[in-house]
Amino acid sequence: MSDWKQIVEFAPAYDKRNPDPSKNYGIHGVELRFILKGKKGAVQFVLFTNWMLPHVQEEQEAQHVGHTFCHPMPADLGYHSHNPTYEGQKSITENCPYLDGHKCYYDGSGLNAERIYKVLLQEGDKGVWQQLGEYYNQVFEGGPR
Repeated sequence: MSDWKQIVEFAPAYDKRNPDPSKNYGIHGVELRFILKGKKGAVQFVLFTNWMLPHVQEEQEAQHVGHTFCHPMPADLGYHSHNPTYEGQKSITENCPYLDGHKCYYDGSGLNAERIYKVLLQEGDKGVWQQLGEYYNQVFEGGPR
């Protein structure tokens, strides 16, 4: 893992509700992202923490819906690749921040994120980095999937 760069990002919670449906982007809690970046691309684990802004949390508690949204939710285990990894894969951007501004071919799975979340709970970030290293090798080095 010496050639890899480990990045941890926290995106802030937001409340972007608007009565105009075309401008309503809803609410979202703090998002935690682990990115392991190598020469061939990057892999990521994303966790929706469901840590809401204080006024949103108060609203949810008053409506007795806060318990529904208070648990973290494993959201994504995915990769950012410089090249397509399967036939017909389309790039998602020409300027990927995880590929130093280059074209990005992305794929990921919320279902596969669950296993990384369990590792995070049991082993902390050290376990997450280990799992992301194995996932990187699977995606970019042709290891077993």
